[in-house]
Amino acid sequence: MDKYKAVAVLDSGVGGLTVAKEIIRQLPFEHIVYFGDTAHMPYGPRPAGQVRSFVYRIMDFLLTQQIKIIIVACNAATAAGLEYYRERVTLPLLGVIEPGVRAALGQTRNRKVGVIGTSGTIESGAYQRVFQRLAPDVALFSRACPLFVLVVENELVHNPEVYRVAEEYLQPLKKAGVDTLILGCTHYPLLAEVIGAVMGPEVKLISSAEETAQEARRILEEKELLQPREISPVHRFYVSGPARNFSQMAVKLLEKEVRAFQVVLDEETPLLV
Repeated sequence: MDKYKAVAVLDSGVGGLTVAKEIIRQLPFEHIVYFGDTAHMPYGPRPAGQVRSFVYRIMDFLLTQQIKIIIVACNAATAAGLEYYRERVTLPLLGVIEPGVRAALGQTRNRKVGVIGTSGTIESGAYQRVFQRLAPDVALFSRACPLFVLVVENELVHNPEVYRVAEEYLQPLKKAGVDTLILGCTHYPLLAEVIGAVMGPEVKLISSAEETAQEARRILEEKELLQPREISPVHRFYVSGPARNFSQMAVKLLEKEVRAFQVVLDEETPLLV
């Protein structure tokens, strides 16, 4: 009966919806349970141990929701300790960093790759470790862009000032001559138009969402957990902060009706508000 359970996606806020959207596209018959920790976003500036404690609470809640795989659709949460999360669950568990790296390696021509992310993700060295393991010959150039998450979460994407901020963040990567840029935060694809305009058309932008959904499909196929029926799936959305703003943004991004529910995780027993 595990085949009929849901795919769980967790994120610090709305960014993971880019992964959920890709799962809906690639695995259209799968149920999804999404949790956005909007009460504690952004994760990027927080210590890794604190981020892990948030993720543990979210995972405990998700495990009550009839799920078959967990996708940590947040670069900062993935960087904070995917290996720790795997020790706590027996279900398949997938992060977003390695899929993004593999996608970049398939695109780069000059072997110069940039990665942008939150301060926590960049300072963790998680991308450097994966590149060192998969392609040590690639020159990696990293840059923290902490304001980008706040821009997305506060719906300021179309503010003219965002281009100035992006230019300041991205100028060192342009000077380095990268031909491929990993959007190392699931919020950043929502700024792809701005980032692409600053970097120029010759630079390929990599969102880990598509590659992560492909990896989820591969794991589900390998473990014989794919939904076997062509059904109208049920997607459930939970947040730790107020639900209204999240629902409004989710409707715009997913282009379908979304009703989110607030769940307070700071107590021993999650409380549905």
